[in-house]
Amino acid sequence: MKQSIKIISLIVGSAAFALQGAEPAAKSDPLLELLIKKGILSDSEAKQVQAEAQNQTPAQDASKWKINSGIKSIELFGDLRFRFEHREAQTATSDTYARDRYRYSARIGLRGTLFDQFYYGFRLDTSQNPRSAWVSFGDENNYPFPGPSSKASDGINIGQVYLGWKPADFTFQVGKMANPLYTTSMVWDPDINPEGLSESYKHKIGEFELFATAGQFLYQDTNPDNPVPGIVGSGPDKADAFLLAFQIGINYQFAPRYSAKLAPTFYLYTGHGQNAGFNGTFVGEGTPAGANIYDPTAAGFINQSGINNLKVLEFPGEFNFPVSSLQGKLFGDLALNLEGSDRARRAGFPQYDDENLAYQIGIAVGKLGSSGQLNQKHAWEARTYWQHVEQYALDVNLLDSDFFEGRGNIEGIFAAFSYALTDSITGTLRYGYGDRINDKLGTGGSNQDLPQLNPITKYQLMQLDLGWKF
Repeated sequence: MKQSIKIISLIVGSAAFALQGAEPAAKSDPLLELLIKKGILSDSEAKQVQAEAQNQTPAQDASKWKINSGIKSIELFGDLRFRFEHREAQTATSDTYARDRYRYSARIGLRGTLFDQFYYGFRLDTSQNPRSAWVSFGDENNYPFPGPSSKASDGINIGQVYLGWKPADFTFQVGKMANPLYTTSMVWDPDINPEGLSESYKHKIGEFELFATAGQFLYQDTNPDNPVPGIVGSGPDKADAFLLAFQIGINYQFAPRYSAKLAPTFYLYTGHGQNAGFNGTFVGEGTPAGANIYDPTAAGFINQSGINNLKVLEFPGEFNFPVSSLQGKLFGDLALNLEGSDRARRAGFPQYDDENLAYQIGIAVGKLGSSGQLNQKHAWEARTYWQHVEQYALDVNLLDSDFFEGRGNIEGIFAAFSYALTDSITGTLRYGYGDRINDKLGTGGSNQDLPQLNPITKYQLMQLDLGWKF
C-alpha cells in the first residue's frame, strides 16, 4: 500500500513540477507536506520524490509552429471534390456534340480572427478559371500531346485573400472575397470571388433581421489609364471598369421553422475597361437585323458580352417551412435589365428589345444538419428549379458556368439530390435540360465548355460528385 502511494506521489509531484515549469527545489510542495503530516511518507521519502521530479526533463512542446501574437484564432478550411460530368448539346442543324470528363478540384485555406474585431482569410484553388476550380483528369488542355497523368493544367492559384473589420452591426471587407451579396446562381456563379471592397450592415429587431450590403468590385483593370500618343497603347483615355452593387433586405422569422427572406439588389457598371475583350462594345454592333440567322458569325449568334447598357434590378428571395419532420424551401429570383432595349439596339437587333427578363423558381426539401447544411451523417436534400434567362437580361460574364454553361437565351429545368455519407463527405447527383428561347438569337456566353457551338437548340448536363468539406 505504501509503495503504491509512493508511486502516486511521484506522479503527482512530477505533474506539479512540469506545470510549474521546473521551479526551484527549495520551494515547498503542499501535497508532499500533507502526506508527511499524515504519516504516509517520511521526510527522506518526500525529499526523494521531490528530487526525482526535479531530475525529470520537462516535456517538449509537441508543436514547432510559432503563431504570431496578433492572431487570435486560426482555422483550416476547404474542400476536395471529384466529379464525372457529361455535357451534350444539339446544334441548329440537329447535330449532337457531347463531352465526358473526369475531374477534381481542391480549395484549401486559412481563416480566423485578429484583435479589435478584425478577421482575415486566404484560400488556394487548383484552377485559374474564376468560375471553376475544376481540373480534368487526362489534362484535356494539353491536347493533342497529353501525357500520362500530366500536370500541365493543374496549378496553385489564389482563390481568396481578404481582410475584414466587424465593429458591432457593420462589416467592412477588402480583397478577393466570397460574394457578400445574397443572390442566386442565376445572376452570380457561386465560384466567383469578386475583388474590391464591400460594406455590410445587419441588425435584428425582434423577429426581423434587417441587412444592407454594398459592393465596389473591380471588373477589369486598364493598362495604361492615360496613354501617351506615339507609344504602344495610345488612344483615348480609358477608365477601369467597376461593378457597383447595392442591396437592402429583410429576413423574418415567423416561427421556429418558418422564415422568409427578400433582398432587392441594383447593379450598375462604371468605366469601360479595355477597348478589346468582353468589356468592349458588342461584337457585331450595327450588323443589319436581316443578317443570316444560320450564319454563326452573325451578330445575333454571338451573345454579346460587353458591359454596356446593363443596369440590372434583381429580387432574390426564399420561404422556409416544415414538411412534417423535414425542412422545405421555396426559392427564386427575378431580374430585369432596365436598359435591355438599348442593349438589343446596340447589338443590331432592335426588334428584340423585350428580351430583358430573367427568372428562377424552385423548391427544395430535405433533412439537414443542425446548422441547416449537409454537415451531418445521413442528412440529405432534393431540389429542383426552372430558370429562364433572356438574351439581353443579365451579364453573361457572371452566370453559373455549370447550369447551361452560363449562356443567355436559354430556359430549362435543373434538379439535384445530395446525401451526406459522413459528417463531412457528401455525394451529389445533378441534371439539367434546357432549350433556346428565341431561335433568332444566339446562345453564347463567356465561359462555355462547348465553345464551338453557337447557337445550340437543346442542352443537357449531368454531374456526379463526391466531396469532402472541412
